[in-house]
Amino acid sequence: MYEHFFQCPYCWEEISMLLDPSVSEQTYVEDCEVCCNPISVTPKFENNELVAFEATDIEQ
Repeated sequence: MYEHFFQCPYCWEEISMLLDPSVSEQTYVEDCEVCCNPISVTPKFENNELVAFEATDIEQ
């Protein structure tokens, strides 16, 4: 597992998530550990290294 720190797109607090480098590219939704809003998370890995990461709010 790979721990990645970033800012929540809602509350702007720094949070971390554990990412799985065994899947090269994926998109999923996980709640912010501070404000509990849903975040769309898209990590991309190459050779088990994180090469791109996007965390965006979910349009409601």
